[in-house]
Amino acid sequence: MIRITTFQDHARAILALGLPLVGSHLAQMSLHVTDTVMLGWYGVTELAAVVLGASMFFVTFILGSGFAQAVMPMVAEALGRGDEAQVRRDARMGLWLSIAFGALVYPLFWWSGPVLLALRQQAEVAALAQDYLRITGLGMIPALLIMVLKSYLSALERTQIVLWATLAAVAVNAGLNWVLIFGKLGAPELGIEGAAIASVGAQVMSLLVIGLYAALHRPLRRFRLFQRFWRPDWHAMGQVFALGWPIGFTGLAEGSIFQAAALMMGWLGTVPLAAHGIALEVTALAFMVHVGISNAATIRTGRADGAGDTQGLRDGAKVAIVLSLGFGVLMVALFLLAPGPIIALFLDRANPEFDEIVAFGSVLLALAALFQFADAMQVIALGLLRGLRDTRVPMWLATFSYWLVGIPASYALAFPLGLGGPGLWLGLVIGLTLAATLLMARFWLRAPRLA
Repeated sequence: MIRITTFQDHARAILALGLPLVGSHLAQMSLHVTDTVMLGWYGVTELAAVVLGASMFFVTFILGSGFAQAVMPMVAEALGRGDEAQVRRDARMGLWLSIAFGALVYPLFWWSGPVLLALRQQAEVAALAQDYLRITGLGMIPALLIMVLKSYLSALERTQIVLWATLAAVAVNAGLNWVLIFGKLGAPELGIEGAAIASVGAQVMSLLVIGLYAALHRPLRRFRLFQRFWRPDWHAMGQVFALGWPIGFTGLAEGSIFQAAALMMGWLGTVPLAAHGIALEVTALAFMVHVGISNAATIRTGRADGAGDTQGLRDGAKVAIVLSLGFGVLMVALFLLAPGPIIALFLDRANPEFDEIVAFGSVLLALAALFQFADAMQVIALGLLRGLRDTRVPMWLATFSYWLVGIPASYALAFPLGLGGPGLWLGLVIGLTLAATLLMARFWLRAPRLA
């Protein structure tokens, strides 16, 4: 790795890696946003159902993607040491673990209706969410395999293909959604099931494109990623598992607080749940930018750690933090100045509940401005720590912040104190702020001791 010393050079290196990753994360998120927008035009009950279904899928996906995310720092560090054989071993076992996880969790999607009913969701919404999950759950394995390949290619600094393949998947998903949800071009009108079919089709197409690139692109052939793919490598699998499961549970701890918030919002009614889903989609889109910068920070930190460049590691971390905070300022301004028009983009103006959803969602989006910096800093800190293969202590710090502080605060503010939906989101602000503080402290306490 070429040693870089100036702020501008670090910024260019992080942005060269991070911008295509930001684009690919935004495009990946757009798959769910497209479902939300089009089903918002189709019906409020279907919108509420896809909010629940997509949340359950996403939380499960986050847990399983820990193995994929472990591949990124492991491949980056192996490249920093010049160990190309280890690159192949780590990536291949990440693929194995992802396939196993996807197969194990599918029964949860098949019987999701009773689970949602047990969580006090409305019967009609729970039934539609189960219809959605029984189909879209088939896309879990392709989605996780894409994540592994994205991590592998990103660590090799081949991020452009990830961006273009994901953009193509968004286009395919949008086209299939239009045909299958609304019954266009002679196709049956399938509603929420059409959205699920479109999502699975887009995931499979994206996997084929990225997989063929990883296998056949000439500069990457030397890694022989899929050669004798069926042969296990138990040592490498153990390493990926050991690093990956805490990453997955950290993501689960964060993702599930939003799932818990969605469930509690469902207690308040369909309109608050629909508004919550739209506001959450918008904030998640902004969050994807920070995730892309965090991924780039993971790669740069892993490379620097593997090469023994402690000063470069610390300087790169500072640059990643500054870039993420700068974007956070823009999002705070947008959420405070134009919440209503943003929420309105997701709805049909002819919908009789349009004004009520926009009003409720605007309040939530304004509150989202409060946790932009906290959300940015906690994910950047996690990225930096993963570059150092530090995942277990961060898992416990995140879990404590989200579940022992954030969720109880959300419940207390929303129900006993009577603040309703805004109270739920204020509790999220508290949990995310604590997580950001603890995780950043963890990184900077470790960084001076790196040798």
